[in-house]
Amino acid sequence: MFTGIVEELGEVTAVENLGDACRFRLRGPVVTEGARHGDSIAVNGVCLTVVENRDGEFTADVMAETLKRSSLGALTTGSRVNLERPMVADGRFGGHIVQGHVDGTGTIVERTPSEHWEIVRISLPAELARYVVEKGSITVDGVSLTVVEAGPDYFTISLIPTTLALTTLGVKQSGDPVNLEVDVIAKYVERLLGADPKESAK
Repeated sequence: MFTGIVEELGEVTAVENLGDACRFRLRGPVVTEGARHGDSIAVNGVCLTVVENRDGEFTADVMAETLKRSSLGALTTGSRVNLERPMVADGRFGGHIVQGHVDGTGTIVERTPSEHWEIVRISLPAELARYVVEKGSITVDGVSLTVVEAGPDYFTISLIPTTLALTTLGVKQSGDPVNLEVDVIAKYVERLLGADPKESAK
């Protein structure tokens, strides 16, 4: 489990096409410290498994399903990425419950800067709209954020200077894709109440 508090702004140093998968090599000296084969690291909000860890870089294999459902397929050598290690049992819970299981992708529609923060509007897939509420939590590229406005096919977030400086959300522009993970509690409640997600999306 993750919390959506990005630990490090890493970089893709190599991409190997494996046909039905990709192998990424990523630089992240903070998150690789003490990491072993089989450990998890979230990359732009996607939980990946460490294959090899050496000299501050790690490799991770990404299967076709993950490439299809996330924006990782758009990464190239030199791309910056948000990195986070899983939360330890006695760690401080700074964000919200994040599984690293991307529900879909959105697109940055508009950025509106102000003196001390920036409002970002992001498109929202119809099937995810029911899980997004004003002042609720959402994960965007692995960053735990609070929803400012929830529309039928979009939502907005407000980014403080720290988030702009220390995550990829500070440099992404209109048209760029982002990974979205909605609050898992909403999905569990829906399931327990017996609601049909397909009907809710209509």
